[in-house]
This record gives sequence, structure tokens and C-alpha cells, in this order.
Amino acid sequence: MPKERIEELVKLLNQANVEYYLHDNPTLTDNEYDSLLMELFRLEEEYPEYKLPESPTSSVGTKILDSFDKITHQTPMFSLADVFNEEEVEAFVKRVEKEIDNPEFVCELKMDGLGVNLTYKNGLMVSAATRGDGVVGEDITNNFKTIKYVPIKLKEPVDLEVRGEIYMTKKSFEEANKKRLEAGEEPFQNPRNAAAGSARQLDSRIAKERKLDTVLYHVPNTDCETHYETLELLEKLGLPVNHFSRKVHNFDEIKAFIEEWTEKRPSLPYEIDGIVIKLNDIKAQRRMGNTAKYPRWAVAYKFPAEKVVTKLEDIIFTVGRTGQITPNAVLSPVKVAGSTIRRATLHNESYIREKDLRIGDFVVLHKAGDVIPEVVEPVIERRKDVSIFEMIHECPICHTSLVKSASGIDHLCPNEHCPARKIEGLTHYVSRPAMNIDGLGDAIIEDFYNMGIITKIEDIYKLKDRKEELIELEGFGNKSVDNLITSIEASKANSLERLLFAIGIPGIGAKTAKVLAKKYETMDRLMSANIEELTDIKDIGGILASNIVGFFSDDRNKELVDNLKEIGVNMEYKGERTLNSPLISNKKFVITGTISFMTRDEIKALLERYDGTSVESVSKKTDVVIVGDSPGSKYDKAVKLGIEIWNEEKLKEIIESL
Repeated sequence: MPKERIEELVKLLNQANVEYYLHDNPTLTDNEYDSLLMELFRLEEEYPEYKLPESPTSSVGTKILDSFDKITHQTPMFSLADVFNEEEVEAFVKRVEKEIDNPEFVCELKMDGLGVNLTYKNGLMVSAATRGDGVVGEDITNNFKTIKYVPIKLKEPVDLEVRGEIYMTKKSFEEANKKRLEAGEEPFQNPRNAAAGSARQLDSRIAKERKLDTVLYHVPNTDCETHYETLELLEKLGLPVNHFSRKVHNFDEIKAFIEEWTEKRPSLPYEIDGIVIKLNDIKAQRRMGNTAKYPRWAVAYKFPAEKVVTKLEDIIFTVGRTGQITPNAVLSPVKVAGSTIRRATLHNESYIREKDLRIGDFVVLHKAGDVIPEVVEPVIERRKDVSIFEMIHECPICHTSLVKSASGIDHLCPNEHCPARKIEGLTHYVSRPAMNIDGLGDAIIEDFYNMGIITKIEDIYKLKDRKEELIELEGFGNKSVDNLITSIEASKANSLERLLFAIGIPGIGAKTAKVLAKKYETMDRLMSANIEELTDIKDIGGILASNIVGFFSDDRNKELVDNLKEIGVNMEYKGERTLNSPLISNKKFVITGTISFMTRDEIKALLERYDGTSVESVSKKTDVVIVGDSPGSKYDKAVKLGIEIWNEEKLKEIIESL
């Protein structure tokens, strides 16, 4: 029977998610899991009346919000007071001992992430919200549900408010940054920022892709007698807790726990930034109470940032693809947080002046967020035989006079034919999110440029005529050259958005390139666009529009496009074409209620086809609300705001007119 099979699949898949994501002990192969999930999708589509609220198909990450709704916490979310050394930890223990006889404590690893508050009603997840101001947070339920091992339905039908931390593992962080770099985007600075940014994405598909994790550690209104029993209850209900938590009885045991995890910290698969110390007895917690900001019965010991001293041997300059000049510290090699550091960015002239850094200084170095090497300050008392920093006035590669950026902070090389800029530009052109040409890595591009084999983009497509010459080069053989030429030829067929991203229009990333390609469909149409019509496109502002028009007004860029056309590089968008309709295009729609003749996904696909956007929440920015049977509060809000309403008859009429 469909009902029984759906129930069986939901139970099996949810358990598989727990085993795979939480316990690292997969009970199903990937193929088995995918096959069962597709079966569940089909059954739920055919028998929607049997779909269970805890179904894993509810966590696939498909919702796109216009903005976050607000959620008021049932109980205010307090922060913890920070302590930074053993003396402060001991002082906390003594304060507790003055009020509580023979207190017992629980030590927990302090996850470095984003606080979250979950609400379950009768065992079902109702909401997930950020801390916000401690009283009101943002509704991130759609994003939180993409964490596959967190149950939408608890093992018991209880009402529960529970708190924890959303975080990102080191592995997921590395994968996310790899994808961002491939897409030409700035990498995240650290896992905490990555987790916080991912949890607050309006598009839950992005949150799902970033592979968030969570751990839960506090129930503000627990019925248990101790905090440790509360953690055990959470695990019994199927919620994830950290298994390294430990009951301790005095300062010496707390100190030992801190020392143990200070040493073990680098071996963990996730980042921690300290140890949380809590009074275990719940009645004693309530007796001690809270200050206006913090509970008196808990503190957070913060690990000191690892700092080392090394010598600033030199300051050198690099030239980016856009011409930006970046000063970089050349350091005497030193180990920081497990890795050897030889270089660190100094950002710009102002950064160096503000810190009064001089060549030859001994400097304090640490990893910002335990990730990015940062020069903190000079050690003034060790200063001798140093050179005052002087900003260069011409490009270190092509010797063109530098100019200031629009912000007045950065220095730029304005020479578009600067070899350094050209090497960076060529490297970008062949990268995976751009033209995706395998076999031309950074080092090979630089070598080929210096040897005169590739000095401009067009030369890449002439390599097939230099096959014999390439085979003679070290590291190249007949097969590797054939593979390279095959990849180059295949790149000619790429859709227009890849080419737009590859040629390096200032400010145009992979996402915006696709918007432009879909809108204009051909390179020629885009090249003819003016600033006014470009700024009419969502996500294209005045600066980007000026960049696009300016780029294609340059004769050298026009010549590049003409040459690539002649070579046979595709100049057309190959994805699904966007149609235009004044009734739909560039408008935001909310769908509420049940439409008898179309599914929601079909309506959303139709809107997207005509460049409309489907959003979840009704706001002043909503253009149309499509209303079916049992529409709920969204309809009432639309009426109150005076937003245009399309009922089923109106929707049919619109569709027939397209």
C-alpha cells in the first residue's frame, strides 16, 4: 500500500541520514539511497495526502525567500560571559562555590558558529531562528531543514525549545571556498563566517550546497534535574549533541579539560574557539539567575589567538587581473596554528602606514579567525636597522604610472596590456567556471606567456597548430597535448555566459554573466546595450552597467570578440530562453493556496520562463499574489497591502494570452 511504503521509506531514509551524517557510518550505498529517495518523491507526488511532515524530501533545499520573517523567542537567548585565562575561570568557580554547596559542572566544547533556537510542537519542528537581539531572531527554518540528520519529527511527541550552534566542518569549508574561487568569488575568511552566511541565504539551495552541521546544547525550560541529563534527553529524542561533554567537580578538573582540548583542538574536524563551563544542577542554575546580559551560572573560556613573532624581511607587490596592486609581507618562515607561513597580504598602503610596519621589523603574526595569516603589529622594542616603507608609483611589471582607485584607497596599474594583468587574465579565462580548459594551469600559463607561446586569449586556440613544438616541452607528451587540444576545441561550444565571465568584464561574476546571457541571448545584442536598459535588469546597478558599456566601447575588446568569432567560439546563449511578457517579466510573485490545474512547481517554471520571480513571503515589494483554494494569511496580507490578486480564472486567462 502506498501509505505504508511512504512511511517505511521515510523511516529508512531518515535513519540513513543520521548514520551517514552524524555517526559517519553509512548503512546504504549512495545508489541505494538515491534510488529510495526517488521512489519516495514519486509516491509523494502521486499520493500527496500521505506525505509525512518529517519526510526527507522536505529538506532538499528548494525554497527562495524574498526576506526573512521575524520570530520572537519563547525565552530570551542570553549570551555567555567570556573569560580569557585560568585566573578568571578560577574566579568563576569560586563565585559559584560561595552560593552552591559542592557544585558539579559540565564542560563542553564551544563550537564556533551561529546560534540557533529550535521550536518543536508535539514532536514536529515548527521553526528555527537565529539569536538576533536575543528576543527576536530571523526565521531560517527552510535553511536549517537542509541539515539532513536533524529530525523534523522527534522520537517522542513533546513540546520543546532547544538551542545550539550551526557550524561548518573544516572539510565543508574547504569545499565551499574551492567552489567560490572557481566561480571567481572571494573566499570565506573562516568556517564561522561561512556557516553564518550560509544559514542566512534567502535561497535554501545554497544553504544545502554548503553542507551545514549543527550541535544542540541547551533547553531553557528543561524538566530534567541536571544539564547533563538534558543532553542525554536530547540525544534520546534524536537530536545531535556533542559527545565530548564531561561532568567535572572543581577548578583542577576544569583546568585539565581545558588543557586536554587545547592540545586536541587541531585534530577536530570542526573549529572550536573555547570551552563552555556550566553549573550542572538546574535548580542551582535558577537560584543563581542572570544579569541583564549573562547567566551567572555559566561562562565561556576563549582560547587565546595563537600569536608568533617573526621578521618582516621585505615587502613585495603583486598585480591582480583588474590591475590592483597589493603589497605582501615576505616573512621569515614560521609555524602558526599548524602551518608554515612565509607570506601575508598587507592589503594596501594605508594598512601599512596605520600599523607603522617597516622592513626589517620583528612583527607579531597570527591567523585571523585561525585561517588567514595577518600581521598584527611591529615589536617596537626590537626595532633596529629598519627601512621605512615607501609605496611604489609605477607598476612593478610594466612600469606604467599607477593611479588611485575610485575609493582612493587602492593603487591600480591602468595598463590593460601589463604582462602581470595579462597572465592573471589568461589564467582566469581558462579556469573551470569560465571556459573550463583542462591542462592550462597557473604555472603553465605563466611559462607559456614568458616563452611567447600564449600572450593573448586568441593564442590559446592556435596551440593545435603548434602540437609538435609543445610535445618537445618538459612535462608534455603526445597524449597530454592531445587532451589539451581536445579541451580547447570543446571550449568553443560553451554557452555565452561562460565566455562573458571569461573575458573579464570588471565586476561581472559567473552569476551576473548568466543573467546577461539569458537576457540578451547573443554577444552582439549585449554589445549594443546602453546603460539605461542594462540598469533595468534586476541585479545590475549603475556601476556594473557602466563597466559593461565601457568594456565593449574599447576597440581592443571589440577586436577580441571579433577574433574569437572568427576562431569559432560560440557567441550565443544555449540555455533555456527567457520570454518577455509585461504581465510577468521582472515581477515578484507569491503563490498561496491550491491551484487545481497546475502544480506550484509548474507555475514557478512558467514564471521563470518569462523572467518572473517566485518568492515565499508577501511584502510591499510583491507585485502579484496568485491565489488558489485555502490561501491562508498571505491572501489577507496581500489585500491589506493592496497587491494585485490573480485567482485561478485570472491565471488561466494570463496563460492563454502568452
